[in-house]
Amino acid sequence: MAFPKKKLQGLVAATITPMTENGEINFSVIGQYVDYLVKEQGVKNIFVNGTTGEGLSLSISERRQVAEEWVTKGKDKLDQVVIHVGALSLKESQELAQHAAEIGADGIAVIAPFFLKPWTKDILINFLKEVAAAAPALPFYYYHIPALTGVKIRAEELLDGIQDKIPTFQGLKFSDTDLLDFGQCVDQNRQQQFAFLFGVDEQLLSALVMGATGAVGSTYNYLGKKTNQMLEAFERKDLSLALNYQYQSCFLIYFSCLGFGVSQTKAIMTLVSGIPMGPPRLPLQKASREFTDSAEAKLKSLDFLSFTDLKDGSLEASS
Repeated sequence: MAFPKKKLQGLVAATITPMTENGEINFSVIGQYVDYLVKEQGVKNIFVNGTTGEGLSLSISERRQVAEEWVTKGKDKLDQVVIHVGALSLKESQELAQHAAEIGADGIAVIAPFFLKPWTKDILINFLKEVAAAAPALPFYYYHIPALTGVKIRAEELLDGIQDKIPTFQGLKFSDTDLLDFGQCVDQNRQQQFAFLFGVDEQLLSALVMGATGAVGSTYNYLGKKTNQMLEAFERKDLSLALNYQYQSCFLIYFSCLGFGVSQTKAIMTLVSGIPMGPPRLPLQKASREFTDSAEAKLKSLDFLSFTDLKDGSLEASS
């Protein structure tokens, strides 16, 4: 099946869902958020209602409203809006997929169900197939994130012959540190022209070497400009410069917290962009005042992520 849109590639920001202090969605800032991504970070592709967007903590109605707002505000500004429609209920996932098609989204993505789990490739594909069929005109992406779903089916195994079962399958959001699995996904599917989108921001350069065609991540909300510079350096085969950009990103992620969290992402995005992202929804907790104060001081010391010239190989700006 051919789709008119160009292949999803490059940086894709995993969008945050802005909330008020009482936990309601703050739709009023999404237009400003779109402009910030495009103008300040150079990011024109987004992934909505995923992990960073707390999609599975939102009601179905809220997920629909969030998707609509991003598609509406992103019209003629964003290149591609991919909506995550995964859910524990097949019917809900299908409903969200149909809705994404109706509002003009550019693609849908689905995680594996994670309570009553599929334990084999065939069972998982059967679930994904039913969701994809609900939006037959949209590119379909599998969102592989085994650390959170507990579904350990290797992505390389899942991709074997997947387009025979799901004709709209166009690629993979691979959010796992298993570079062997990721590399085999790329190596075994070179003829398919799939989008191989890597989802572990601090390992992106390694994934590019393995053949990643793009990346989906939370840090691209505020590190998009620097990460695009890393991608450009990699394309020029300036691996030394690309590595230094990756180290800069790693430093900020490590500083934020081990096991980078939604709460910390919201706090940092608020500090860097000036757009209020609010607290996360329970069971997540708001980033502590200690963290926020420390992050603000560190970001100021880095000139709000305006890192020094990296060509000398120095990381002094990060120490």
